Amino acid sequence: MAGFRVGRRRPAQHLEVHDADLAKQAGQVLVATDDRIRFAADELAFAEAELGADATTQLSEALVAVRRRLSEAFRLNRLNHDAVPGTADEVRTRYLRIVELCGWVDDVLDEHISALTDRMRRARHAPEIIAGVRGDVASLRARIPVAGDTVERLAARYAPEALGQVEANPAEADQLLGFAEHSLRVAERQRSAGEREQASVALEASVESVRRAAALLDAVESLEVEALRAESALAAIVDESRRDLAAALEEPPSRRVADAIGELQAALAALPPTGVNTDPFAHLSRLREARTVLDAAITAARERATDLIPLVDHLHHAIKDADRQLDIARDALAAHPGWIGPTARTRLAESERIRIDLGHFLGGSVTTMTVTDQDHREQVIAMARRVASLAGESMQLARHDIHTSRLQGRANFDQ
Repeated sequence: MAGFRVGRRRPAQHLEVHDADLAKQAGQVLVATDDRIRFAADELAFAEAELGADATTQLSEALVAVRRRLSEAFRLNRLNHDAVPGTADEVRTRYLRIVELCGWVDDVLDEHISALTDRMRRARHAPEIIAGVRGDVASLRARIPVAGDTVERLAARYAPEALGQVEANPAEADQLLGFAEHSLRVAERQRSAGEREQASVALEASVESVRRAAALLDAVESLEVEALRAESALAAIVDESRRDLAAALEEPPSRRVADAIGELQAALAALPPTGVNTDPFAHLSRLREARTVLDAAITAARERATDLIPLVDHLHHAIKDADRQLDIARDALAAHPGWIGPTARTRLAESERIRIDLGHFLGGSVTTMTVTDQDHREQVIAMARRVASLAGESMQLARHDIHTSRLQGRANFDQ
């Protein structure tokens, strides 16, 4: 059987798409894609004869899907050759879609043909593969006692939580290798009986079992090295964390920084004493996370401290503006007794009440005040703006009342 073609054309986004040659390019990829689908269908027939229909189901389904896409591409091409194909943009969009569809067909065929090619290779070279798998099984079985000794050695040094991922690996690898040997025997029997498809399935199961067993044994060996690295890194990060704590305690007070300090202190306190089996991976992860949170909290606190002066100036400005508006309104109403209606006086009273509440909320002199909490600062500014707004409304109402009084001959609103 001829080997599969898996050559790739350039993706659509890399094609030249100048208007002058776009139609030519679209036509070329249409023809090439149509040829490739025909070729894949011929190869599928050979594969079915050698492996059976079940082994080629995925490629058969893929061919149905790519033929639909190719039909759509041909339909778009016909539209572009109609007597009235549409605007230049519409024609160009169709050609680009044709190239995109053909690229999708390429990708799908590449994926399924590559997988089927591997199965064909294993089917044709089954005797050599079976011999290779048997050799792999023998070499992996020799590693199982070594892996068991490694697990026991690790269990004497580390907490059970640290070994959770590999503790059962030697036993699981032994079971997988037993299954691989059984699958090999099935593959040989089916092959002798001429059942190529069943033989291929059994052989693939054997190959996969050997691969998984090797991965389990590799994980045991890797864990011992990784645990040593984690222990070494843990010792270093403990020293760094203690230095971080000492530096953090010198930072300006902040609730977020205080919480982060507490978490790092808790992570350090959770470390077991010398001689007690531990899980270096878990402690290392917790310390690293706590240090990251502390670094972020300190950075945020420093940024707030950097911005504090202009922010406090903004707050002072809002309060001064409120007091100025309030003084103006007071003076205006006091200078025109009997001219001002109740609504203006009510607005002034509301403004004065909120200003008194603002003073209680601040709890100190505006000139000596420092407000570092953002929510607190925003609330102070909102209250100050409300004071100014009500005072301003009182002034507007007062002006209206004064103007009305003058027009009415200075009528007294109090009577």
